[in-house]
Amino acid sequence: MASLSLNAAVVAALAPSGLVPRGWLGPEPETPPLLATGRPAAGICLVGHAGGGFWPVFAEWWRAHPASDQPLDDWSKSVIGPVAGALGGEAVFPSDIPWHPFQQWAMAAEGLKPSPLGLLIHPGFGLWHGYRGAILFGEQALAGKGMPDPVAVHGPGTAALHPCDTCTDKPCLSACPVEAFAAGGFAVAQCRSHLDSRAGQDGCMRSGCLARDACPVGRAYRYGADQIRFHMAAFV
Repeated sequence: MASLSLNAAVVAALAPSGLVPRGWLGPEPETPPLLATGRPAAGICLVGHAGGGFWPVFAEWWRAHPASDQPLDDWSKSVIGPVAGALGGEAVFPSDIPWHPFQQWAMAAEGLKPSPLGLLIHPGFGLWHGYRGAILFGEQALAGKGMPDPVAVHGPGTAALHPCDTCTDKPCLSACPVEAFAAGGFAVAQCRSHLDSRAGQDGCMRSGCLARDACPVGRAYRYGADQIRFHMAAFV
């Protein structure tokens, strides 16, 4: 088993923020992300959250930076960037151009699959999790440390049977009041039209997406009211 020292260092550095390393993977040899030097990265550490453990720290930062028009992205960069630099890595983010394949990285690192809603579902966290960035490591940064074993980091069962495979009722698909989720995909305009209505403002915009909330997996990680309203406002 590879050394966990690098993962432990990432855990310790992120701890004050409430973020955690979500998974490790080696890049695809054909399409590795490039470091600032132009050399390919040798290892990728996904950084994110499960539930709302980071929310109080972010909320305090946001109060001190009210002018930010992308507060969660700006906060994530202010946290992950310095951690990456201190550990000899480089930070990249979902909002960066060119885009990085964060969903593909997450599926490879944690064995996740999309739910019927399109969101990646975790066997423990359900739909209540996210990825705020990633740290790219070059061969020199990994020298003598090796890539942490994902199973050792996340525990047995991380890549267990996809929860939706054994869910017969699929309550997420019947909970949407405007049936925005169907075999043909997500009806974005239909959803947003509902959210603009009085019923949508009093319902999903206030208490969260009813379809997402109907999923029984990971209920202990459900976001708090302020976080839910923040993400709903960001969606519309």
